[in-house]
Amino acid sequence: MDANQDELSNPFGMDEDCTNCPALCETREQVVHGYGDVGADFMFIGETPGAGADGTGVPFTGDETGRALLSILRRLGLCGSAVNSEEPELANAFLTYTARCRHPERPPTDEELGNCEPYLNAEIRMINPEILVPVGERALEEIGTEYTTTPVEELDIVDDHATRIRGRGFELMPMIVPDEQTDEQTQTFVEAFSALMASDYRQTKGRRGR
Repeated sequence: MDANQDELSNPFGMDEDCTNCPALCETREQVVHGYGDVGADFMFIGETPGAGADGTGVPFTGDETGRALLSILRRLGLCGSAVNSEEPELANAFLTYTARCRHPERPPTDEELGNCEPYLNAEIRMINPEILVPVGERALEEIGTEYTTTPVEELDIVDDHATRIRGRGFELMPMIVPDEQTDEQTQTFVEAFSALMASDYRQTKGRRGR
């Protein structure tokens, strides 16, 4: 973890009482900002908190999706705690969402994603990761549109799962939602990401020292 970091949860002190989306204020338990190592090379970005993260306040915890992702991170050496941890020990990984509040009956609207975009952009700017991992189709569309030159209609989470996509200052490696993956798809991602980690993946973009 970054030696100068004080907090894993919402390390940049973003607004935890955000009211930009009135409909979500009525349904959420809490705002779920990013969590993890602020010096991370790898940022995992989901669409929106599930019921588990809405309860814990920590992305990708408290439900099957979170446990499946943390299992993958453990295999990659990026998580040192149990998969059911509500405060996982992460190294070189940061977890976040494109939308920060949960609606139990629907995905976020385009307007709600737009309201949350400054939070995600700020996290990406301050962490300056090397690899963005969009988790799921909607996250791939949002991240791909913003950070690659690939037309959004050419992006497909199944076809692009565990493949490297060149971006604007970043590389993307999309991931199918972890608890929707087959065992083969999980193994494919672990092998591909392990190979990426062993490669010279760092960009020449003036990263701060770790």
